[in-house]
Amino acid sequence: MHSRGWRSVYCVTKRDAFRGTAPINLTDRLHQVLRWATGSVEIFFSRNNALLASPRMKFLQRVAYFNVGMYPFTSGFLILYCFLPALSLFSGQFIVQSVNATFLVFLLGITITLCLLALLEIKWSGITLHDWWRNEQFWLIGGTSAHPAAVLQGLLKVIAGVDISFTLTSKSATPEDGDDEFADLYEVKWSFLMVPPITIMMVNMIAIAVGGSRTLYSPFPQWSRLVGGVFFSFWVLCHLYPFAEGLLGRRGKVPTIVYVWSGLISIIISMLWVYINPPAGRTQDYLNFQFP
Repeated sequence: MHSRGWRSVYCVTKRDAFRGTAPINLTDRLHQVLRWATGSVEIFFSRNNALLASPRMKFLQRVAYFNVGMYPFTSGFLILYCFLPALSLFSGQFIVQSVNATFLVFLLGITITLCLLALLEIKWSGITLHDWWRNEQFWLIGGTSAHPAAVLQGLLKVIAGVDISFTLTSKSATPEDGDDEFADLYEVKWSFLMVPPITIMMVNMIAIAVGGSRTLYSPFPQWSRLVGGVFFSFWVLCHLYPFAEGLLGRRGKVPTIVYVWSGLISIIISMLWVYINPPAGRTQDYLNFQFP
């Protein structure tokens, strides 16, 4: 319609014009985001692409439609950013070669800019800070799970002609037997979309353990690199916290042995990494002790 020159008006009524039900289950929610992202990818590769629109479409409309069709492709950079802190802790090298004043000023400028953008979004949308933070968290969860799958499905349809079949998501409904209204929220249904976020969480947690072990056993510990890597890994884990909470389901449902085994496996992997790749100073001291 916009490509043909029609004008539209964004209308917000005092009362809700339409109401409907939405999935509250983690798996169903991810599949819904997958459908949305796949539709954006299909539009991007179709003749309705904003870049190929008629001259009647305005410039800002063209930018908006291009953003809608392009955002699933940014998931590759997002996944890379989530793994960078872990790679920094595994290798013992910080993300940048040297932490100098220029880097800190640059990082401070970016942080302040992001904070101002967040305040602008909160004031424009009229939501609370908690709601905005939840939206940011789910943006990262969907960006590392549903968006890459949507890009893959879109490319398969364009290149190989593979049709994509969607499954309807179950919507939450009020139970008739008087049970918990949000019982569907605690149901965990396994999906391949959960693999990337789980991998990111496990890699970052193991990287924190490995980085801490290397720093503690090193004769010349570099605490600045450890603190920097742990900070960014912890920032990634903070965004994925709702995903982990939804994956565990209802509180008290997961046995304690799961946490015990998870911690034990992380400790074993970190000790194995230190044994395979020990700090250079400790290896040289050991060789000098054995062969004076």
